Amino acid sequence: MKIRLQAQVHRHVHKFREVQQCTLLSIKTGGCSEDCSYCPQSSRYDTGLKAQKLMNKDAVLEAAKKAKEAGSTRFCMGAAWRETIGRKTNFNQILEYVKEIRGMGMEVCCTLGMIEKQQAEELKKAGLTAYNHNLDTSREYYPNIITTRSYDDRLQTLQHVREAGISICSGGIIGLGEAEEDRVGLLHTLATLPAHPESVPINALVAVKGTPLGDQKPVEIWEMIRMIATARIVMPKAMVRLSAGRVRFSMPEQALCFLAGANSIFAGEKLLTTANNDFDADQAMFKILGLIPKAPSFGDEEAPAPADTERSEQAASM
Repeated sequence: MKIRLQAQVHRHVHKFREVQQCTLLSIKTGGCSEDCSYCPQSSRYDTGLKAQKLMNKDAVLEAAKKAKEAGSTRFCMGAAWRETIGRKTNFNQILEYVKEIRGMGMEVCCTLGMIEKQQAEELKKAGLTAYNHNLDTSREYYPNIITTRSYDDRLQTLQHVREAGISICSGGIIGLGEAEEDRVGLLHTLATLPAHPESVPINALVAVKGTPLGDQKPVEIWEMIRMIATARIVMPKAMVRLSAGRVRFSMPEQALCFLAGANSIFAGEKLLTTANNDFDADQAMFKILGLIPKAPSFGDEEAPAPADTERSEQAASM
């Protein structure tokens, strides 16, 4: 019943074959003070990853140019920081990156940790399309995964982003050891925000040796499909992004994810520091499955739909 319903929702709200290609670049890798149990960039875990400084402007712009040439219409920049507070020089550099990449005709997204209201406003002024700040899991399960930043800290950052007029990109990770109720709880929280996120990444844990979750078993494709389908039902207008862990899924399995309601992928050989599908493989998949690349869209699109709490509760329970 759920798969049939999500297909109806997806066809009604979106162009069914249209899928956006995004590229995610780690512009500042490793050395993060947080203790996120899944993350190889935490300074608390020995994963063999060496901390690096913020990439220079030329390197970032070259990566964005190559991503655009390969078909990506959204370029995302991630920095392994707990927060941007006290990083004025680096933050100002990133503002320049945002302006330049937006000038290329691409959507621009950043994920830089917690940000304050003023910083969100500066990012908006620079032309930022979206800000990514995942909730990761349910409020109840969250303390089992992260202790260095509270759930309310994350919601506060989303509030700053929303009030600045920047699109929100927020989703989570499955395969952390959570129960099905926690997956429903995550989606319910997202679907009952003051407005639905414009973008909802669904990640399957990529277990990295050296992290506390390094021995977690891989997520099954059917778990991913159910999560995507439910997200599509409760947040009809959102871009549901098939994100980390996609490299483990075959082309037919990815096709099922698109049928379930996913309409965006991250393209390129890496997602921050973990492996991802390369551009050529994705181009072949688009051709075989008859998928159409989605053009970039900017701030003139319709505002996200207000959350309907009662509807979201009913859909998430189906």
